[in-house]
Amino acid sequence: MVEHRPFLTFLAHFVLIVGVAVTALPIWIVLVTSTQEASDVLRAPIPMWFGDQAIENYKAVLGVGITGSSSGPVGPMLLNSLVMALAISIGKIAISLLSAFAIVYFRFPGRMLAFWTIFVTLMLPVEVRILPTFEVVAGLHLLNSYAGLTIPLIASATATFLFRQFFLTVPDELTEAARVDGAGALKFFKDILLPLSRTNIAALFVILFIYGWNQYLWPLLVTTDESYYTVVMSIQRMIQAADAAPEWHHIAAVAMLALMPPVLVVVLMQRWFVRGLIETEK
Repeated sequence: MVEHRPFLTFLAHFVLIVGVAVTALPIWIVLVTSTQEASDVLRAPIPMWFGDQAIENYKAVLGVGITGSSSGPVGPMLLNSLVMALAISIGKIAISLLSAFAIVYFRFPGRMLAFWTIFVTLMLPVEVRILPTFEVVAGLHLLNSYAGLTIPLIASATATFLFRQFFLTVPDELTEAARVDGAGALKFFKDILLPLSRTNIAALFVILFIYGWNQYLWPLLVTTDESYYTVVMSIQRMIQAADAAPEWHHIAAVAMLALMPPVLVVVLMQRWFVRGLIETEK
């Protein structure tokens, strides 16, 4: 029996409301700032309600960029970030699925050594191995290219580990039934394992998309051509405008545009994302 305690209910809702307010306040300030004039942003107190320059500000950053900044229009940067995020998330999932499938369902010498070698790379993030990785990318002439932005970040030990753990829970009867029906390894993978893994794939896609979208250090190193700038790295360049004060109303507009795609992915895939994290029975 669930006891009805009004005070505890009120306290729980109060804590949730305060938490949401604290989390949403910075986003609200940025949103409001993106609709103000330059002079309104710098006055005290900070404006907390919308201005009348929203259309002009967003047209400016999407059309010509920020005056005095080394970054151009934001539209191509959003496209670069989208390409990078999609390539990293889809590439990580595809490679991790195949590697986990091979480790679980094939018996070959060094199988567990291969798995633990992949798993140990969790302790070596990009920041640790960034110099040798950059040297390899430069030696392959992949600087200022989508391949250079994405390929070094595609391998994922985390996703491989998660798919391996899920494949180990698949009943052996399914494998035997597929073998009796004459299904080969790839047919078993395509017709049985992939459909069973769809919620896991959706959950990982959301996480990896946000990971790829928010990349800053690696694009900063491998791109010197403005046509390959991503929106996240361009925000810093916009703040460091040459011989001019930062145009915070325009920078806020860029920040809101950079926020929209990850939020949209999370909202559209929320149901699959939650199921992929909590579902235990397939």
